[in-house]
Amino acid sequence: MKSMTGRPWGMILLGVYLVLVGVASLFGVVIPSVLMGILALVAGILLLLPLVKM
Repeated sequence: MKSMTGRPWGMILLGVYLVLVGVASLFGVVIPSVLMGILALVAGILLLLPLVKM
């Protein structure tokens, strides 16, 4: 069975990212694009990490 080590953190970060995007678009809150990019990148890596065979 595959290890699911990174998946819970990836899902949490994805959820945070989606909430921040929603708040920014609904209420006009300015969130730096660098921060959003880093958050999306880390969430994506953590979601895909368990799928990589080592």
